[in-house]
Amino acid sequence: EVQLVESGGGLVQAGGSLRLSCAVSGFTFDDYAIGWFRQAPGKEREGVSCISVNDGSTYHADSVKGRFTISSDNAKDTVYLQMNSLKPEDTAIYYCAFLHTTVPLTTLSEDEYHYWGQGTQVTVSS
Repeated sequence: EVQLVESGGGLVQAGGSLRLSCAVSGFTFDDYAIGWFRQAPGKEREGVSCISVNDGSTYHADSVKGRFTISSDNAKDTVYLQMNSLKPEDTAIYYCAFLHTTVPLTTLSEDEYHYWGQGTQVTVSS
């Protein structure tokens, strides 16, 4: 079974940076995509960024475009979310999620994702 483990969250001042990691295990091939989602207190979960490990294509939500970068290290089965110029409104629990796809696919539709990590807290102070 696919397992995802997030790490790298923490407390940072506005304008600072963090890098989140999502380690993938239980899946042998590179036919998958990883999405990063976040949920702030009292708000619905929203999609942030995704990458199709098949071909490296990426997509970022408008709210983080230009500040966040998603990448993958296939040798380490790990996907990263580099977050720069952080704002207090980026404060949330960040989750990574996995979907199996035999064709390159970038989507932030939660229903497409089959497995989810436990989440990592990101807090940005003003």
